Amino acid sequence: MLMSVAATQASTKPNIIFILCDDMGYGDLACYGQKYISTPNIDRLAAEGMLFTQAYAGSPVSAPSRSTIMTGQHSGHGHVRGNKEYWRNVPTMKYGVNDEYTIVGQEPYDSAHILLPEIMKKNGYTTGMFGKWAGGYEGSNSTPDKRGIDEFYGYICQFQAHLYYPNFLNRFSKMAGDTATIRITLDENIDYPMFGDDYRKRTQYSADMIHREALKWLDRQTIDQPFYGFFTYTLPHAELVQPNDSILKFYKKKFFHDKTWGGSENGRYNEAVHTHAEFAGMITRLDAYVGEIMDKLKQKGLEDNTIVIFSSDNGPHEEGGADPKFFGRDGKLRGLKRQCYEGGIRVPFIVKWPAKVQAGTVNEHQLAFYDIMPTFCELIGDKRFPKKYINKNFAGDCFDGISFAPTLTGNDKKQKKHEFLYWEFHETNQMAVRMGDWKLVVKKGVPYLYNLKDDIHEDNDISKQYPDIVRRMVDIIYQEHRPSELFKVTLPQK
Repeated sequence: MLMSVAATQASTKPNIIFILCDDMGYGDLACYGQKYISTPNIDRLAAEGMLFTQAYAGSPVSAPSRSTIMTGQHSGHGHVRGNKEYWRNVPTMKYGVNDEYTIVGQEPYDSAHILLPEIMKKNGYTTGMFGKWAGGYEGSNSTPDKRGIDEFYGYICQFQAHLYYPNFLNRFSKMAGDTATIRITLDENIDYPMFGDDYRKRTQYSADMIHREALKWLDRQTIDQPFYGFFTYTLPHAELVQPNDSILKFYKKKFFHDKTWGGSENGRYNEAVHTHAEFAGMITRLDAYVGEIMDKLKQKGLEDNTIVIFSSDNGPHEEGGADPKFFGRDGKLRGLKRQCYEGGIRVPFIVKWPAKVQAGTVNEHQLAFYDIMPTFCELIGDKRFPKKYINKNFAGDCFDGISFAPTLTGNDKKQKKHEFLYWEFHETNQMAVRMGDWKLVVKKGVPYLYNLKDDIHEDNDISKQYPDIVRRMVDIIYQEHRPSELFKVTLPQK
């Protein structure tokens, strides 16, 4: 039976699977130099695709970093620039990990600004998102059902995702007949308290559940309908806990001189035993997910025409007993999550596309998450971007990215480059600009200048030796920063 013309046209568009993990540092993968953690599937992804050495998250924390992907705007222009939380009808418990909270979530994306999944829908793509949303609280004007997602399963509220055995998850599924994003109570978890020894009697592990739903969605995709899957897995974020299966048992034997962490005083995290084993096991568990995704694509004959991207939303964390120093998680880089030093924002970034991307390549092109939207638009042949998507309320700074599609397809001579990359983060009152090899970090209004070519660890402030460079980069900050009442930062003096 001959395929229809429409189906043939649809099948020429590449499918896209974007796997975005949570708080994985630049040095957490073997292919980026990690010595203690096994990641064979992600390493194979790199060997069969392109590994970037100078790719940057949009922010040093989750919600604003994801916002730069969704909006194509850097954190000086975008509406969501921090992890602003919303709680309604709060019971006596301090933290939002109980289903008694009737509304939880983060600051919503601006409804007047188009999001990446909405663009994919306009180009005929089926869209699925599995993991963290973090782009609006429950019932807001920015939930998956209202922003271009056909099927969602995971956490609307990223704060809920600090625990891996939660009371509930969220779902939106057109196929199931949902008219809005709803809650799914995890009955096998709620019989046990969320803090204390009985917590580990809970059996519904959210990371595994989210991954299984992602695989089910992927299994329904066909060769004649392009699809976009945004798999925002929560591993290895927050608490150190997972099923005591073969993965964890392997690392318990490997790290026999392990640590015990006593839990947080505010009750946010439970005690963690075998902290190194738990953390390493979480990354290897994530690696197994990646392997299953690649196997599924191959089984269905979708591998050659599917772009698979793997990255992390920001640098490594120290929460829940995690020990980045032990694993050398910042690699050669200074800084952690919440910091605008390289370790907080430079992330692993791997792209595999057998039809177009040359296997085994390592690339030094400087890119940031706000480049992803224009790149996808170029790869899928969207001629409307950016002009047709510019809203009159945002004219002038609607999109900040530059497509790196030429780099992916081997046309380096046609690749446009950023004059600079830009970040700001209100929580630690930091800003940063990268201009070539120059890096300016501003902390509470005070500028510090580094030359990354000679000082990748950002140890030597040379701002006094190069006042003209500092002045040029401070001018960029004043050019790019748009004031925000929600997320205020201290600008350096001109």
